[in-house]
Amino acid sequence: MPTINNIRGPYRFFFYSFDCNEKMHVHIQRDEMICKFWLDPVVLVRNHGFAPKELNTIREMIRKNRDKIMEAWYEHCGQTARSKN
Repeated sequence: MPTINNIRGPYRFFFYSFDCNEKMHVHIQRDEMICKFWLDPVVLVRNHGFAPKELNTIREMIRKNRDKIMEAWYEHCGQTARSKN
């Protein structure tokens, strides 16, 4: 389960090892809560426990760190951003 480093805050941003066959996305966890967002466009896919206000905060964090998250996705899936253009 690769974790994306250098995103400040109380959340863990990560991918599962089997995620590469899905549309580009990221999982976010804090305590016992977890959610999943598509990255292009940034859209909530699934939520287990986060309040709407906190989801808005997470959505904004994803937008601000989208390039970093996408680069981590490409590295995890064995691709580079240049090969996807």
